[in-house]
Amino acid sequence: MKQLLSVLCVAALWAGPKIPPSSLVNRDLAMPEMLKQVGIEQKLNSQIPMEAEFTDSHGINKPLRQWMNGRPAVLLLVYYECPMLCGMELNGLLRALRALPLTAGKEFDVLTVSFDPKDTPKTAAAKRGDYLQMYRRPEGATGWHFLTGGEAEIKKLTSAVGYGYQLDANTGQWAHASGIMVLTPEGRVSKYFYGVEYSARDLRLGLVEAGRGKIGTIADQFLLFCYHYDPSTGKYGMVVLNIVRAGGILTVLGILAFWWVMHRRGKQGKLNQDVDRVPVIS
Repeated sequence: MKQLLSVLCVAALWAGPKIPPSSLVNRDLAMPEMLKQVGIEQKLNSQIPMEAEFTDSHGINKPLRQWMNGRPAVLLLVYYECPMLCGMELNGLLRALRALPLTAGKEFDVLTVSFDPKDTPKTAAAKRGDYLQMYRRPEGATGWHFLTGGEAEIKKLTSAVGYGYQLDANTGQWAHASGIMVLTPEGRVSKYFYGVEYSARDLRLGLVEAGRGKIGTIADQFLLFCYHYDPSTGKYGMVVLNIVRAGGILTVLGILAFWWVMHRRGKQGKLNQDVDRVPVIS
């Protein structure tokens, strides 16, 4: 009987109208209205509102320009009463920061900004204390900021970086995406990295590139030559052509170095022969 039912089901599917897989689910109907406004829209090179004022965990109110201190910055948008996702993002960022040879408060800053206007310096201070203790670098006290702001300032910032979020009236929680942005010292959006785990290598390259040669080492600059940021994936990928070029340059330099050494040896050998031929006058 089971075999007969299976055959009948297959026959019915085969005889029925052929529906393209893409039309099986109407995404607009399947997705709740609230979630249609949630996500991250890339706005590379967009200018954030540098004069918008935000308050830190000590109650100090300053414009974003001063919180960045003229350095590149990592921007993470969360809300401090989030029960799960924001904590995962913060933990992922912490792991990446601890793996970096660069230090927050020295070469760059970290701006953790709440998009919930109900958050206060008190709720920001609780998060700050926990994460600075786990970061274990004293410079973090002056470089990793936990900020809150008014609704107008928050809207300006989230709109500039393409960050969409919505409040669920039933639960009182915010629906939001997960990801971080790298900003140039001038406050322009340079890179997006998605998810709750962030590659320390990609974050390092993103900060070095955003810093435009002012931070990082020569090795970092060489890595930027070999790796290219792909906006569609939010990751750095190896550029084969650049590696081939670099290999060709190194080969040419090696040949020139070999020729120079052999040329010097040849001249030295000829000089020694000339010295041997000089008659000795007794």
